[in-house]
Amino acid sequence: MVEIPELSISPETVRAIISMARRFDAKDAVTDPDPGSNGTDDGMLEVLEDHADDPVRAEITTFIHDLNVDEQVDLVALTWLGRGDGDLDNWDDLRAEASRAHNNRTASYLLGTPLLADYLGEALSLFGQSCDDPDAERL
Repeated sequence: MVEIPELSISPETVRAIISMARRFDAKDAVTDPDPGSNGTDDGMLEVLEDHADDPVRAEITTFIHDLNVDEQVDLVALTWLGRGDGDLDNWDDLRAEASRAHNNRTASYLLGTPLLADYLGEALSLFGQSCDDPDAERL
């Protein structure tokens, strides 16, 4: 049986990032980079587009930036684990590589990772944690 390593980042924090990443992933490419009209005239499509000043992007970027270095390293290592770049047996190696690669662009890197929420959810499950946010609304 594989011993589950201890994380520097809490599962609750990872779940919060998963929630934000899902909202961010719902965004579409910008179709009108300079909308000059009233949003209601355009069917409010701008809300679903990934603009540079998008509040969802700003929220997740600030949230990740405010994490300490160990938490950011764990977050990147969890992303890699969830996408299948390793398993719990080589967690220390994944984490060491994430530590070597760490820089001030962690949020940008993670936001550029397709399926980020899915990867983090998969990684949490490998740590015996649910990726479901207990406070999330159920449909």
